[in-house]
Amino acid sequence: MLTLYFAPGSSSMAVHIALHEIGVAFDGRPMSFKNNDMGSPGYLALNPEGKVPTLVIDGRPLTEVAAILFYLAKRFPDTELLPRDDIEADVAARRYRGRRAGAVVDVLCRCHAASRAPARIADRRLGNGWALGRYSIADIHLFRLYWRFANSLKPAPETFPNLTAHYARMMARAAVRRTIEIETAVGYELPA
Repeated sequence: MLTLYFAPGSSSMAVHIALHEIGVAFDGRPMSFKNNDMGSPGYLALNPEGKVPTLVIDGRPLTEVAAILFYLAKRFPDTELLPRDDIEADVAARRYRGRRAGAVVDVLCRCHAASRAPARIADRRLGNGWALGRYSIADIHLFRLYWRFANSLKPAPETFPNLTAHYARMMARAAVRRTIEIETAVGYELPA
């Protein structure tokens, strides 16, 4: 049994999307920043860092977005969220979710023009396709990062044309639409 502890719109959205992509049954447990759900004794016993997401797998908690996405891709290989038996794709996905994704987050959260150079690099590296050349967990992670930026700062499409096109391709996916529908119904209350 899988249980996902998530806060709508937070980084846990990526794991929520991946679970819908896989199509596996899971119990979704929405958490509230406003109510400090992640600071409750029960949750801290599960995840001492007090962060989301936490994916509980048969009673064992797994934390951190990148780790959970990699776990899901490996546990459910038929979904091909990572190419099978391709160590280079594994490494590229880890690198993409790590340094590149972090750079995109840092930049996208800043508004001044000088800080947008790393986002432009990410936009060029993405090209006009998928992050690893085909749909993968790297795309799910990148989408969640850009989703928050696009919905808060609303950049002109020509600013990051490849990220904007990637966003549109992701929004066309049923798993993304389902996740957004569920998280919207719960309500967004992201910290500043």
